Amino acid sequence: MIHTYHIKGMSCNGCKNHVQEALNTVNGVKKATVDLEQATATIEMERHIKLQTFQEKLSSTGNYSIHLLEEKTACCSSAREEASEKIKEKQKGKGTGVYYCPMHCEGDKTYDKAGDCPVCGMDLVEEVSLENKASQFTCPMHPEVMSDEPSACPKCGMDLVPVEADVSEEEKTYKKLLHKFWIAVGFTLPIFMIAMSDMLNKNPLYTIFSQKTWNYFQLIFSIPVVFYATWMFFERAYKSIKTMNLNMFTLVGIGSGIAWLFSLVALFIPNVFPNEFKTVEGNVYVYFEATTVILTLVLLGQLLEARAHSKTNGAIKALLKLVPATATLVKDGEDKTIAIDKINKGDVLRVKPGEKIPVDGFISKGQTSVDESMITGEPIPVDKKEEDKVSAGTINGNTSFLMTAEKVGGDTLLSQIIHMVNNASKSKAPIQKLADRISKYFVPIVIAASLITFVIWAIYGPEPAYVYAFVNAIAVLIIACPCALGLATPMSVMVGVGRGAQSGVLIKNAEALEKMNKVDVLIVDKTGTITEGKPSVENVVVFEESRKENITMMIASLNQYSEHSLATAVVDYAKDQHIKLVEVEDFDAISGKGVLGKIDKKQVALGNDRLLAQLSIEIPKEIQEQVVEKQEQGKTVSYIAIDKKIVGFVVIYDVIKKSSKQAITTLQNKGIEVIMLTGDNINTAKSVAETLNLKHFKASCLPEDKLNEIKKYQEQGKIVAMAGDGINDAPALAQADIGIAMGTGTDVAIESATITLVKGDLDGIVKAKELSTGVLKNIKENLFFAFVYNVIGVPVAAGVLYPFFGLLLSPMIAAVAMSFSSVSVITNALRLRNLKI
Repeated sequence: MIHTYHIKGMSCNGCKNHVQEALNTVNGVKKATVDLEQATATIEMERHIKLQTFQEKLSSTGNYSIHLLEEKTACCSSAREEASEKIKEKQKGKGTGVYYCPMHCEGDKTYDKAGDCPVCGMDLVEEVSLENKASQFTCPMHPEVMSDEPSACPKCGMDLVPVEADVSEEEKTYKKLLHKFWIAVGFTLPIFMIAMSDMLNKNPLYTIFSQKTWNYFQLIFSIPVVFYATWMFFERAYKSIKTMNLNMFTLVGIGSGIAWLFSLVALFIPNVFPNEFKTVEGNVYVYFEATTVILTLVLLGQLLEARAHSKTNGAIKALLKLVPATATLVKDGEDKTIAIDKINKGDVLRVKPGEKIPVDGFISKGQTSVDESMITGEPIPVDKKEEDKVSAGTINGNTSFLMTAEKVGGDTLLSQIIHMVNNASKSKAPIQKLADRISKYFVPIVIAASLITFVIWAIYGPEPAYVYAFVNAIAVLIIACPCALGLATPMSVMVGVGRGAQSGVLIKNAEALEKMNKVDVLIVDKTGTITEGKPSVENVVVFEESRKENITMMIASLNQYSEHSLATAVVDYAKDQHIKLVEVEDFDAISGKGVLGKIDKKQVALGNDRLLAQLSIEIPKEIQEQVVEKQEQGKTVSYIAIDKKIVGFVVIYDVIKKSSKQAITTLQNKGIEVIMLTGDNINTAKSVAETLNLKHFKASCLPEDKLNEIKKYQEQGKIVAMAGDGINDAPALAQADIGIAMGTGTDVAIESATITLVKGDLDGIVKAKELSTGVLKNIKENLFFAFVYNVIGVPVAAGVLYPFFGLLLSPMIAAVAMSFSSVSVITNALRLRNLKI
């Protein structure tokens, strides 16, 4: 049974995901699907489930309520309309209006407005809009002229051009932080110079004003820094303590806040302090310079991170720019320029020389060469003729052609690439859990270490003991800020995923990127994976030559309903013979065996020996000998049977991809056991395996055989990757630790996999392996950078070197070291953009 319910309390995609996950975990629910815009949940259940059961589950997840759709109140209806309006309003602008934490503290949770992450305090980042449509056009000479359609300017006749996109939310955040940073620098420098002048003999400033007066100047200069430029750090620190989500801002807020308040009290009420805190003149040492320098350096770190996040989203933005804003529609014999989002499936488009192809489709008239480097990574243009596929974002050569649109909008290959890059960039790698666990306990440990430092110095330190205790305790708080620890993994993942996309390796999530480095066994399909997957019919052998054309018509008609590459070869063969196809009744595709149906009331079957066995059709010995001979040559043979009598067979040959042998050899040299599983017969499989020097292979595999083979290796503790391209590979791709789909394969296979190779050859697996190795190495380097500063810095800041070398780490130097650790992590992660794979 299926019921539809109204859900109240959802405001973002994160809410939608939380509600959907919660409903799917209720016992008895088969499938629950949540629609954010309509504020509804459609639930398929095995039996009736009480509404209260769903409500209890949602209440434990968040502040959500559930009602039967027909029982929803006017208030609920209003809430749904309001949510719908919110979404529509977001969609009006260039941005998405959806924000997420770059540290992914709460997984895929998103927010509907800008702000700080409630867990780690970092600035929320706006999701990149994955649409690249020109909503308006303007005249370059008369900017006041605006139009929803590309046309000519009514004033000067020039073609209207797309309106430039608004500044992104990331860029706005960066500019806002930059403005605050320069204000902080402007007021911090004079404070620093006043404080440092104390180190000069016969301080010249004291000839102008007294030390106390200069302290007042420091206070005045510090106010814009503390209460404007960096006030957000104190807000985040307060929020972190209030929610007990202790983070780097907890340490910054406590350390610099205490230093500033200490200085304020020291300036106005010096008599509350013991004599060891005072100078000869009776003034108490103030730390306005330490406070402002620390806060300014932390602000610098935030500024660099904002710029880095902007760069990591550059891969998506660069991909979006590949789509042209307009296209030329051919209708009723006339060319008309239209916006990209106005193209419909089936439209005929003209692509002129040098233009970007607007959508996915096929060439309906003409021929050309297309630069597909953005998909394949290969710089050499590919020749295209009529019926050949073309993809959005690729660049036409020097010839104009007509194309028919097949996939538009979010269905194009480029859009799928953009979505995969975006989702993978925001996913969390398992190795990050280590950093998350450490960060959770790290802040309380640091605060405890700071308090212990204060107590030890106050009891055992030299005079003025309390001054030493105070300064060293603050230095411990500052140097231990775990911002570099939080940045270590997500920065590498974001940059690495973008680098992979540039090379045609699309990674759905960070877990796949990490696991690829640990693969022991690679299982590969044959057809379409090792081979071209575009087999051609060598011959149709019919025992009665006079019936050859009629039988060819039958098997081609049967195969027109199948999307298997072997079926396509048969259909293409019939077309080349100018044979017309007919309708088929009772068509059935039996996975791993073949196809059958009725033509002119005759049962026609085309498939392997297992299909014939299922239909109880015996294979005469002389026919079997002919077939084996062909199979031993590496060719695939399908039997033709009409009314349960074998009348011939089809000989099909699939060329091995040029890159397959080298890729398999490289993977074997890296210690990966490569195994071929194919639905083809033993003789064909053996021929291919011998050509590729494959020691292990299995033939005549059904989808469940591939699935069980993967399970067998997983039970042995192996990390298994599976590469395939067909619908029959989908279960195995989903079961494998890492599913690798050929971009040239079926949509089902691509959806089931976690890595997609756009070019569709095994060389992409080598690239994925090298990318994984590079990213994992980079993450470990980043974690080293993050840990080494803390492991070395905290004890030094606490003063362990003072008894031996008289060395102390001032809070300002601690802040420099803390910021430098973040810079090191960011710089190291960005090196992945140049990784050779």
